[in-house]
Amino acid sequence: MKKIHLSIVFKSFFVILVSLFSNDTIAQDQNNVIDNNNQFWDKVQFGGGLGLGIGSGYTDISVMPSAIYNVNEIVAVGLGLQFGYLSSKNQYHSYIYGGNLVGLVNPIPEMQLSAELEQVRVNTKYERLDNLPGYSDNYWNTALYLGAGYRTGSVTVGGRYDVLFNEKRSLYGSAFMPFVRVYF
Repeated sequence: MKKIHLSIVFKSFFVILVSLFSNDTIAQDQNNVIDNNNQFWDKVQFGGGLGLGIGSGYTDISVMPSAIYNVNEIVAVGLGLQFGYLSSKNQYHSYIYGGNLVGLVNPIPEMQLSAELEQVRVNTKYERLDNLPGYSDNYWNTALYLGAGYRTGSVTVGGRYDVLFNEKRSLYGSAFMPFVRVYF
């Protein structure tokens, strides 16, 4: 049941995105062609995140590029990618990759509300430990984050909560996660 619901969400979001971006291409006149590419790219912002955590036998590296399209001063929609590597010496190593859809709403200039649907593949290999055989665990992790933050210029600082959090299968240790979001 959950897989059907997520495919409907993805299809609905895709239809909304297509309808938002298709108005300009349909409204062209044969004699008076308007170049709307400049207007489109003027509304696009790029950003993302980089993460690096290194400790005694522990490594966490992540790269998360993203882009948003500012529909107007209040609403923005976007896409992002996520790549990561996590390792704990003599215990496990994990590769994470996937993407996300994001919707941002700024009801007032200083406040940003967000909804992010994240789908990532997790490939983990556990090492052999104390006469126990090693094994692999590969699965898809889906998260739906609802968040709020304080916005100043192109930087937003806040927190988000995964409403689909499953303590046994979630990629992260907690449903709540602080964030810093930057778009240029």
